[in-house]
Amino acid sequence: MAPVQQASWRNTPSAEELERRNTVGINKETVTYVTSTDYPGHFPGEDMAFTIERFRSAFSVNFHRNDASHASFSLVGLDASLANAFRRILISEIPTLAIENVYIENNTSVIQDEVLAHRLGLIPFDGGRDGIHNFLKWYKKPGPGEDPYANCFDWNTVRLELNVTCTVNKDAAPDERDPTKAFHHAHVYARDIVFVPTGKQADYFSGEAAIRPVNPDILIAKMRPRQTINLSMHMHKGIGADHAKFSPVATASYRLMPTIHITKPILGADAEKFARCFPEGVIGLEKVTKKEAGEAGSGYEGHTGELKAVVRDPMKDTVSRECLRHAEFEGKVRLGRRRDHFIFSIESTGQWDSDELFLESVKYLKVKCKKLEQQVINMTR
Repeated sequence: MAPVQQASWRNTPSAEELERRNTVGINKETVTYVTSTDYPGHFPGEDMAFTIERFRSAFSVNFHRNDASHASFSLVGLDASLANAFRRILISEIPTLAIENVYIENNTSVIQDEVLAHRLGLIPFDGGRDGIHNFLKWYKKPGPGEDPYANCFDWNTVRLELNVTCTVNKDAAPDERDPTKAFHHAHVYARDIVFVPTGKQADYFSGEAAIRPVNPDILIAKMRPRQTINLSMHMHKGIGADHAKFSPVATASYRLMPTIHITKPILGADAEKFARCFPEGVIGLEKVTKKEAGEAGSGYEGHTGELKAVVRDPMKDTVSRECLRHAEFEGKVRLGRRRDHFIFSIESTGQWDSDELFLESVKYLKVKCKKLEQQVINMTR
């Protein structure tokens, strides 16, 4: 039997077809085309094999906001599995410093010891970045029956203290009802926590680089005269997979880019109503020009000067589908989400800049891929 000659050509889909495949359909009561189809063999005659060149040509990163505490950016041309891997690494695998052990000497406030320790552990701290990321190393927990201080050194443990006693303010008015004015230390805040440098920590955490709460106004407890809190704390490095207090992000999320296509003209009062169906800034109102009104089949014939609905900024849309509830817009708008356009939002808790966090997640994923590659190599030997 003669061998079958492989075709030397490959079908090339049109731009419209590629856009259709890459769009998740948002309908009135259903969501369609949710499954990715960009893999070899799904469409006969099309070469969908992954190549670095194709990935580079389609991939892009666009920043919308880049502050130290909050970054928002778009990853375009990426598969959902990779985008979700970055999100999971951001939440659970990048190490930070947090209070791990609380040694309470005296607590006569109304807050129980366990609740107080839990509240302290969730306070985010900041400090010299070089010291936190490079000088401080991992702490090895002692075994059962071992001295809890045996493995504490200046390169793996940061010591903090909180010593506050509530007293009567003698300068306050006799009928003062505000406890913050009638008493000293009626409220215990995060700024009352004192960093106690040990060994070489003074070289890395001094002055503006000292270990301190990210937000000094976090309320820890409320006290009244003769109540006191005396305790010390040990901070260690950890990851969010062990406890949420070690997570470097307050939130790390993404959403797919919304798409809005106005298929038929929406004019006049309908245009104004259509704009109200979306968040502010998504839909704009423009006047129909003479040129548009003169084009045959445009739908704007005889409507010169009337308001028409146009899409301004679909990124602001929340895909509420409100416009699909009204009969006057039926068949005039098509909603969707772009499958490979991820709008990331990262809010840092303080120890990392928000954009640095994403770069760290890329590094961690690269290390995981290297380990998996070596394991596959070992399996094939």
